Amino acid sequence: MMSNELTRATHILYTGGESKLPIERPETPPIYHSTANIIRDMDDYDFASNGGKYYYCRTANPNRDGVAEAVSYLEKGEQSLVCSSGMAAISTAVLSLIKAGDHIVASRSIYGETIELFDNILKKLNVEVTYSDFTNIDSVRESLKPNTKILYTEIIANPLIEVVDIDALSELAHGIGALVLVDSTFTTPLAIRPLEHGADIVIHSLTKYFGGHSDITAGSITGSKKLMKKIYSDFLLLGGCLDPNSAWLMLRSIRTMEMRVTKQFENARKIAEALQADPHVRYVNYPTLPNHPQRELAAKLMPNGCGAMLSFRVEDDRNKVNAFMHKLKLVKYLGTLGGYRTTIAHPATAFRNEFTPQKLKEMGMEEGLIRISAGAEAVEDLIADFKQALTVFENV
Repeated sequence: MMSNELTRATHILYTGGESKLPIERPETPPIYHSTANIIRDMDDYDFASNGGKYYYCRTANPNRDGVAEAVSYLEKGEQSLVCSSGMAAISTAVLSLIKAGDHIVASRSIYGETIELFDNILKKLNVEVTYSDFTNIDSVRESLKPNTKILYTEIIANPLIEVVDIDALSELAHGIGALVLVDSTFTTPLAIRPLEHGADIVIHSLTKYFGGHSDITAGSITGSKKLMKKIYSDFLLLGGCLDPNSAWLMLRSIRTMEMRVTKQFENARKIAEALQADPHVRYVNYPTLPNHPQRELAAKLMPNGCGAMLSFRVEDDRNKVNAFMHKLKLVKYLGTLGGYRTTIAHPATAFRNEFTPQKLKEMGMEEGLIRISAGAEAVEDLIADFKQALTVFENV
């Protein structure tokens, strides 16, 4: 109870701050927006700063911890950290686990901005990076050096939907004492849990399938308590923590993740099959198709579905590809993926400013390559939309 002797200017800063009635077990958890919690005394501060209770939002927050608990459960990991974006998660994990003079072997088919992080930031820190074909374990083996500390990959690579044998990769890395870091954004724990296949750290852009509604930006890092303790200290200093409101939205979205993503996996497979049969399409990249070079590996690693991402190639004609995009009625061009609605992207355009035309071709990003992020619509509507739009390529 505030004293009535206080002036109005002071009183209004304090009144209404305490609940009038007990709050017991709300069905939906509250959002803990407060950047700090009141400390009683120095002893209480010592207790809080040693992990006894919440006291500062960047250090720990109930909403963020709720998301971390859910991610750890889905990935079957011991501990998770939740970051402000997928790139914050990647940067924090990698920077925490390397030092000057170390060597990283990375898949040549990882997210383009991860490549920029390695080439532009790690180079300044005297960390060497070698890019290798991770679909060929011998190629990875040949890239190893005495100072190799990390093997970094994705399970399904963007945009060619190549599959990496994470079991063989983990065995190779651990044989030389290196760590395996996996960006599993494309696959999600509903397709594969990399930690169960020997990976040491699994990273997600939670922005995609975990969030699923194209309205939250977040990332996560999951691993053993020993490794996460090492990462946590740098996580605090780098400051890439997720805000409470976004964390609340993320946990809400995770509740429906399995319903959404299971449907998206199914739609991706059916769209791939329909496009494979279309005369306007040169080829389709999706692991369940009979002609995919890693179909057997994909079936072994991901028996419950191979993700909601696929790509296909049409005529390498910029004008016709644009016409195709304009002709689509349901499906839109979006610079991200993983939402509940189906979208497309043009990989060559996405990285035209970062890589030379020759480098884009080497990475498989031809002008006619189009990437699809399958949503949860009725699949017959999606197939009909793609088929009517593909008629712009009648002259192929």
